[in-house]
Amino acid sequence: MKFTRLPDISCALAECPTWDGARNALLWADIPAGVIHELSLTGGARRSWQLPGKVGSFGLAADQTLVVACARDIILLDRASGATRHLASVEPDLPENRFNDGKVGPDGAFWVGTMDEGPDRRPVGTLYRIDPAGDVQVMLSGLRTSNGLAWSPDGGVLYHADSRGVWIDQWDFDARTGRIGNRRRFAEPSEEIGRPDGAAMDEQGGYWSAGISAGCLNRFASNGDLQDHLKLPCRAPTMPCFAGADMKTLYVTSLARDDETGGIYVARAAVAGSAIPRFGRIAAS
Repeated sequence: MKFTRLPDISCALAECPTWDGARNALLWADIPAGVIHELSLTGGARRSWQLPGKVGSFGLAADQTLVVACARDIILLDRASGATRHLASVEPDLPENRFNDGKVGPDGAFWVGTMDEGPDRRPVGTLYRIDPAGDVQVMLSGLRTSNGLAWSPDGGVLYHADSRGVWIDQWDFDARTGRIGNRRRFAEPSEEIGRPDGAAMDEQGGYWSAGISAGCLNRFASNGDLQDHLKLPCRAPTMPCFAGADMKTLYVTSLARDDETGGIYVARAAVAGSAIPRFGRIAAS
């Protein structure tokens, strides 16, 4: 795979690449700037939205709406008007925490974790499930940097990582109820292999993990075996995303490191990615 950098994109921390197939557009966040960007893959038009805090992640909802994890609030953003609506808040007693990696699950809920931004990365992060009514469920606590959310193509397995743990785990997942169980260790990548950041799933059940400490993408088989270790032309990749009509265009965001600004890299993959549901819509089984 040959990765090239998209031109004219410069971020402090590019994250959460998301493909909107209905508009053939790529979206991503610049976390510290609190901005969500959109690039039309058809005509190249750009637009962006300024949010009131650091944007950890977001997901697609109905029409042009996004569900956004902003600081410690969950809000709905209408891309057409720019209007926002508050949905939920968490952790008012933890001012150094913020939302980090999040994705819409097969159950139609937004799954998102928090992290401590202090230098010690205290284990005070939590993984939450937020449904369209704004109800918040605590799913897992004691995390340092919640990350790496993805689901198997059939929706029966949840993948979740702690970038400072350092581990990736699997859970059995019920797409009707959002219940999880039978937690087991999936992988423990070293700094040299690539500490796990954001992730994506392909249609064959391969788990693609951005190795932020090693400038690479790691593709793990469903049994945890490392199948591919792909070096990237950036020092600190943050998350992959499959896109395009055939879901074989792979985008990877990155963090600014040394004299290298954060950006987005693209390549063609041999395998198609697994589709991600929209907020409020349960995936077909």
